[in-house]
Amino acid sequence: MSYTALARKYRPRSFAEMSGQEHVLRALINALQEGRVHHAFLFTGTRGVGKTTIARIFAKCLNCETGVTATPCGECAACQDIDAGRFVDLLEVDAASRTKVEDTRDLLDNVQYLPSRGRYKVYLIDEVHMLSAHSFNALLKTLEEPPPHVKFLLATTDPQKLPVTVLSRCLQFNLKRLSVAVIAVRLTQIMQMEGIAAEPVALRQVAVAADGSMRDALSLLDQLLAFGSTQGITEADARAMLGTVDRNQVLGLARALAGGDIGAVLEQARALEQWSPDYQQMLDELNSLLARVALYQAAGSSWDEEETPVETLAELAAAITAEDLQLYYQIGLLGRRDLPLASDVRSAFAMTLVRMLAFRPGGVADAPPARGSAPATTPSQMRNASPAAMGRSTASAASTSMSASAPALEPANWNHIVELLEVSGLARQLAINCALLGREGAVVRLALDARSQSMRMPASEDKLAAALSKLYGQTLRVAIEVGVAAPQATPARERDRLSDEAAQAARESLDADPAIAVMRRQFGATIFAESVRPNRNEES
Repeated sequence: MSYTALARKYRPRSFAEMSGQEHVLRALINALQEGRVHHAFLFTGTRGVGKTTIARIFAKCLNCETGVTATPCGECAACQDIDAGRFVDLLEVDAASRTKVEDTRDLLDNVQYLPSRGRYKVYLIDEVHMLSAHSFNALLKTLEEPPPHVKFLLATTDPQKLPVTVLSRCLQFNLKRLSVAVIAVRLTQIMQMEGIAAEPVALRQVAVAADGSMRDALSLLDQLLAFGSTQGITEADARAMLGTVDRNQVLGLARALAGGDIGAVLEQARALEQWSPDYQQMLDELNSLLARVALYQAAGSSWDEEETPVETLAELAAAITAEDLQLYYQIGLLGRRDLPLASDVRSAFAMTLVRMLAFRPGGVADAPPARGSAPATTPSQMRNASPAAMGRSTASAASTSMSASAPALEPANWNHIVELLEVSGLARQLAINCALLGREGAVVRLALDARSQSMRMPASEDKLAAALSKLYGQTLRVAIEVGVAAPQATPARERDRLSDEAAQAARESLDADPAIAVMRRQFGATIFAESVRPNRNEES
């Protein structure tokens, strides 16, 4: 019973079937269509990104019986023979096994003869950087001035080892690593053609593990098909085969960090032992999750919804401050670097988690309180608190007593109030796109600009209410209404108005400039109004 590996079975047969590498395909297709085909091409890039595949398709384009074309028919004898690897005028050479100068000379002895069947004699030399210095010297003259019926296609994973004399004689194309999305799409197509059900998350795990190589992805997919059931492949199968930890375990670890309880964090880490995880990979996944949460905090949108649901990102973004996220991420990176140096990787992983909480500003005692509750300080926390934390507590009390100097909560003062608020990120953007309607007891009523209603999120509202409460020394809540007319413009609209006025003044200044008038009269100069910007020094 014969079986063809997926990497061979689904090798692209035309440029249209290629995944990614559009920058290379565009150049080759244009060269073929315009009849400007160079005699030597060098394809570089990491393993499995399509170097030899593109070279073989290019050989088909040159020798297709329908003529030189960017879309070979795939049905003529030449196309079928090239696909089957038996075309006599396509000479594929593995430079890794033929490094001697005698091998190169034997190869070049036949260059002068016309092709036997095809239009061109094509030399495809793979891993060309493995040739010896003498072999390169023997190749140079032929590579520079080959007969008109010969084309050289060179491929290498290490172009730095090629002599500059060879590089200067070739058109060089650098093939990029394929993105996870491109690989996942191709894997999905193959599973559909195979008629096998596959969970999208499982295929994405394979695409991530492939590290930019389509061939590696297809080899892993072959392995996953052998590992999983005949009914289809699941996320659990993919994680078990790849040795990755369930993402719910990573989320549990992140939630324990958000709670600020070292005991809970270590308990969560101890629960990972049943998976026998790769702790370096575990830190990578934790750092990746922290980065997505930080991006969500900053932009208010998900970086990759397939990897982590928006609801989970919103939960963690509300529970962890931006400063703590950056600290956790940096300590995670340093721990990832130092992990191989430890004699006990498990303990080193636990130590990295402890550092995340122990070295937070103010220590573990400053863990963020649950939403809607006031922070409680126990006697043990007071004893363990650092002097810096005690200093900040004193400063916080002082700021509360000074809240009487804050401007009155009136619509006309909102711009000044926003400037005084200790808030950043999405919460600040929410504040500057609101206008103050008034205050009713402990409720501050705000009108949100309709064009900015996407900024209205529970986490942002909570942070804005906390900042107002801190500024005025009392517990306040915010009630936001969208699109309601307000007595004053929002700070954002006021800023836009001032900017427009400054730009208009700059345009009028240019129109009145005598030098500009001379240039218009003598040279027909034109000022593009949208390109005019006010002088920032004058604005200030």
